Amino acid sequence: MTDYLVIVESPAKAKTIERYLGKKYKVKASMGHVRDLPKSQMGVDVNENFEPKYITIRGKGPILKELKTAAKKAKKVYLAADPDREGEAIAWHLANSLDVDIASDCRVVFNEITKDAIKESFKHPRPINMDLVDAQQARRILDRLVGYNISPLLWKKVKKGLSAGRVQSVAVRLIIDRENEIKKFIPEEYWSINGNFKKGKENFQADFYGLEGKKKKLSSKEDVDSVMGMLDGKTFQVETVEKKERKRNPALSFTTSSLQQEAARKLNYRAKKTMMLAQQLYEGIELGKEGTVGLITYMRTDSTRISEVAQKEAASYIEDQYGKEYLKSGNQKGTKSGNTQDAHEAVRPTSILREPNTVKSYLSRDQFRLYKLIWERFVASQMAPAVMDTMTVNLKNGPITFRANGSKIKFPGFMKVYVEGTDDQQEEKENMLPNMEPGDSVLAEKLLPKQHFTQPPPRYTEARLVKTMEELGIGRPSTYAPTLDTIQRRGYVALDNKRFVPTELGEIIHELIMEFFPEIIDVDFTAKMENELDSIEEGKVEWASIIDDFYQGFEKNLKKAEVEMQEVEVKDEYAGEDCENCGNPMVIKMGRYGKFMACSNFPDCRNTKPIVKQIGVRCPNCKEGNIIERKSKKKRIFYGCDRYPKCEFVSWDKPLERPCPKCNGVLVEKKLKKGIQVQCMSCDYKEKTVE
Repeated sequence: MTDYLVIVESPAKAKTIERYLGKKYKVKASMGHVRDLPKSQMGVDVNENFEPKYITIRGKGPILKELKTAAKKAKKVYLAADPDREGEAIAWHLANSLDVDIASDCRVVFNEITKDAIKESFKHPRPINMDLVDAQQARRILDRLVGYNISPLLWKKVKKGLSAGRVQSVAVRLIIDRENEIKKFIPEEYWSINGNFKKGKENFQADFYGLEGKKKKLSSKEDVDSVMGMLDGKTFQVETVEKKERKRNPALSFTTSSLQQEAARKLNYRAKKTMMLAQQLYEGIELGKEGTVGLITYMRTDSTRISEVAQKEAASYIEDQYGKEYLKSGNQKGTKSGNTQDAHEAVRPTSILREPNTVKSYLSRDQFRLYKLIWERFVASQMAPAVMDTMTVNLKNGPITFRANGSKIKFPGFMKVYVEGTDDQQEEKENMLPNMEPGDSVLAEKLLPKQHFTQPPPRYTEARLVKTMEELGIGRPSTYAPTLDTIQRRGYVALDNKRFVPTELGEIIHELIMEFFPEIIDVDFTAKMENELDSIEEGKVEWASIIDDFYQGFEKNLKKAEVEMQEVEVKDEYAGEDCENCGNPMVIKMGRYGKFMACSNFPDCRNTKPIVKQIGVRCPNCKEGNIIERKSKKKRIFYGCDRYPKCEFVSWDKPLERPCPKCNGVLVEKKLKKGIQVQCMSCDYKEKTVE
């Protein structure tokens, strides 16, 4: 007879934990939820206080039978699902299915899968927290009421396969609102004057600042000509020199949101991929003789809090590796917004001593890159601020002032390990100025006027959208990645150059929901609803009352929409060619894996073909075909001949039409960190990198 049965969600997690607990414990995996609302019906009784109807998930019968058999043989059953609402709900469903008393000490939670953390957690089991369970149930039921009522309506009025979700609808709205901002944007002209200056043998740059000591905006060419006409020769006098010391603090350790944003900026990972890799690092990696070890703490969190044990270990490591001066003084605290739950620590390595290079051989390339990012961010967050020496110099010529700004790193601090990325990829760089004192003379070698136009707000990248959703209180750490994935799979938005653009279908659905269900896509309403759902978790309110308050207004809108919503025809987009089988026009359809071409004579003709993107280059190998853009199984873009398999030319880099001037070989555009460089595939010919 087994002394103790422990149930977790995944086999990887089970394997790691069983090794730590010893022979008396048997650890099994439930493979996630074992019960849920039925897919074929609403599963919520709106007339009986929104009572949910749970059934065993299809395919989970054998797993549940195995768990029941194991539970009967065990003296004690511990439920050790993830330490969040979803995990608490999984534990509750398992307890009900296995006849485990939810008031008994059956629930075990831990923030990291390490030997010490696991053993300590089993010393403090607790009852199942029904407030957490109710908070998860309320979200599940609310989403079911929205989705299973609006989606059939959209199928009937627009087309089959559509859906409307509480959070996804707001995400689509943000993208559409941004697109409308861009369309309405009217660029404004402005000018700058950049000067190349010289003091002695040293060169530096300064920009036009203003007139008579006051900042002046240059709105037109006339303004520039007026300023240039006021200049008295090329000699400028140094009017003021201001030197300051500025501190720059490190970024705090990762939350779910900031991890997704930084992985997008620095590693080019989609939110879904980041969370998949983080899950693997959390559940455990086989590290040779050390066995299976969880490398990071739990990855669904909105907190930047770090445990005292981790802080002390980091301080010891930093002092040993970099010196005492690199230790931060005091505890840097992050700002806590009103919707921060702070239930778990920040995402960090379980041990700072597991340096990325020491575990690299055990990780896949993608796992290693994400672990390295998390490790470096955590180490930097525990280090001293960087100290910058800054210098601001005003140069005077008559009434005209030019200003030069310079900086240099006096003490690198955390920057020795890691610097946070930015959406525009511009990181702080040193800009040295020559030593100057008031009264010195400098020479303006060249003054370059340049015309500019204000730019519209940028489209959302995944990183920007996650950041905006977090700031607005839309969704929670566990929902960001699934939401972004859903709105793309449904065809409501598409990625163009890694930025979201709404599709025609997305705009149609948005307009219908805005007309008949305005509260569903109201940002403030959704944020307020998220806070109310969080209050269930805190035990402040009964979950059914929140659902009831929402449903009363929603039901009225639903009845109105069923009567008044007009049918909308979504016309297929002509693909620009005819079917080679029957001669009818080919149209563009949206499938599970994206857009494809299909014959408009369906179902009589079932001809389909993938959409290929021509790049306007003849195949350099066979000279007959054309180079097209393709995607690998991992969605990575590559280039190949459209006559494949007759011609097998392929390249990861984009080929160019012109040949190499040195060997007449194939030139390609190689993407580098600093920009794009034209290189030859056959010889060492290279051109200057273009940013």
